[in-house]
This record gives sequence, structure tokens and C-alpha cells, in this order.
Amino acid sequence: MSEEKLNLARLKKFGQNFEISVDADLALKFKNKEISNVSEVMKVEEIFFDAKKVLVASKEELEKVFQTTDTLKIAEIIVTQGEIQLSAEHRSKEREQRKRKLINMIHKMAIDPKTNLPHPVTRIEAALDQGKINLDDHKTVEEQFEKVISKLRPIIPVKIEMRKLLVSVPGKYIGKSNHLVRNNSKILKEDWNIDGSWRVKVEIPAGFQQEFIDLLNAVTHGDVSVDIENE
Repeated sequence: MSEEKLNLARLKKFGQNFEISVDADLALKFKNKEISNVSEVMKVEEIFFDAKKVLVASKEELEKVFQTTDTLKIAEIIVTQGEIQLSAEHRSKEREQRKRKLINMIHKMAIDPKTNLPHPVTRIEAALDQGKINLDDHKTVEEQFEKVISKLRPIIPVKIEMRKLLVSVPGKYIGKSNHLVRNNSKILKEDWNIDGSWRVKVEIPAGFQQEFIDLLNAVTHGDVSVDIENE
């Protein structure tokens, strides 16, 4: 096994290290639930005490610690619960991807309370840099979202708000619209009308409202009715 190209996922349990050799990009995707087959992640289907020294973990120790000797099941535990050892290049790439995800989440979920419109992506990025707001590498973006918003508020006005929309789609466009609506909103209520049209009440982040309406207009060629429900 080449040490030069070795990327590891490592978990310490009961004082003992357990390691697997992984493709770093795929391991991160598996940990973030973007792929589901852990065998794609592993370069070698072995569990090691020390991968660089090629010290393979004994079946007795695996059974004692993980209550199984199934390599793939143990690999899932190591990747999801443990630490993925990344090169400097991988760490830099991962940080940039997480920052992009954070910026897009803020753009989608938050609005400027002065205008009731989402902040431009460039403004959000500038505010994060101005406030020197960085993400913790060991937590998900979602886990840190509220903390980031609280740090942003002294720099730019930010309000997290949900909107309820009443959407009415003619029958001939229900196929594409149904898929779009279910993947991009929380459905609160839906009705199928006698004329074949679909009326649905949804909840979405306020910052995503215009983009959501634009997407609906695109798949229905503008033949859709969208009303904001006032509380």
C-alpha cells in the first residue's frame, strides 16, 4: 500500500485505533449522505489497526468492539463516526465547498428585513469575510447555521422567515410541477380539483420565494397561479 497516496478514515474506540484506506472525496460524500455504498469509498476492504504499517485488525478485536466482523458495516461506522484524514489540498477544497453551501443556504433562507428580499450572494460572502466568520470543520453546516446568522446580524440585517404560498397548477402541467414542488417546499395541504388542476399550500424560506415562483413559471410556461397567504 503506497503511503504517499494514502487517505485514511480513523475511529478510536476503547483506546484502540481502527482505520480504513479511502478515497477522500468519496468518503466525504458518504459522510454527507451523498452516496450510500461504502464499498465505493474503500480502496482496500480491510480494517486496520495501522494502515500505514499494514497492521490488520483481528476478527476477535472487531467482534469485541463493533459486535460484528462485517468489514462494510464496520467501515460505515468508521467513516460516519470517525475522522477522515485529508491532505491539505482536500481540506482546502472541502472548506470552500462548505462555505459555498453556507452562503447558498443564507441566500435561500434569509431576507433583508428592510427590503423583504434575499441578500445577494456577493454581499453575504463579503459580510462573512468582514466578520471573519468561519465554519467548524468538525460540524455540519446545518448544525452551525443559527450561530452563523447570529454573528452576521451586527454586520448586515438578516431575518429568517418562512412564507406560505397557495399554488394552483393546470392539469397538463401537474407532472413536472408536482416533482418540483415536493422537492423544494414543505407541503401543508393539497387538493385535486374537478377540472383536473392541482391546488397546493406550501411553506418555503422567504429568500427562496422568487426563485421558487420562477421555477414554477418555467415548467408551466407561466400558466400557474401563486398567492402569498397572509397570516
